[in-house]
Amino acid sequence: MSNLFRSLAILLVGSLTIAVLSGPRRSMAADAAEISREAHAALAKLYDTTPAAKILAEKAKGILVFPSILKAGFIVGAQGGNGALVVDGKTVAYYNTSAASYGLQAGVQEFGYAMFLMTDSARQYIDKSGGWEVGVGPSIVVVDAGAAKSLTTTTAKDDVYAFIFSQKGLMAGLGIQGSKITRINP
Repeated sequence: MSNLFRSLAILLVGSLTIAVLSGPRRSMAADAAEISREAHAALAKLYDTTPAAKILAEKAKGILVFPSILKAGFIVGAQGGNGALVVDGKTVAYYNTSAASYGLQAGVQEFGYAMFLMTDSARQYIDKSGGWEVGVGPSIVVVDAGAAKSLTTTTAKDDVYAFIFSQKGLMAGLGIQGSKITRINP
């Protein structure tokens, strides 16, 4: 009986996860102007709360911003959202991020992240790769609140720095490794 219950729970939550991620949502809009507007607003909020992000932005070759990612799951999970590549303060391209996972997990969470592309090779990689699987390619450092306090352009030596922000909801485990980032034409 427990195997039947587990199978039904996985099926139910898997279906709910797919429905949540594929349903219409303001933060996953396909409209380019809205994606750009939300990305710039998310960056402004990040700069207000994390001065190190603003310092890195001055030297970054580009900033890939996903203002709202929805992550949901129970044993089987998925996450996804749209974002924009900002270069010199202007949106130059649009991207989608998605990931699937399996394991001990339960909940629903919404969050955003910004990836500061510090080198020309990191900036070029996202277009040359035909879809960037995070964790493969340029080295990425996820910056937490403690590390952000001591991060400067002098100490920043890696290809990409990622800041996770605006976390809402409850979900065990949060990360961006394993996410697939693909260019889109909204």
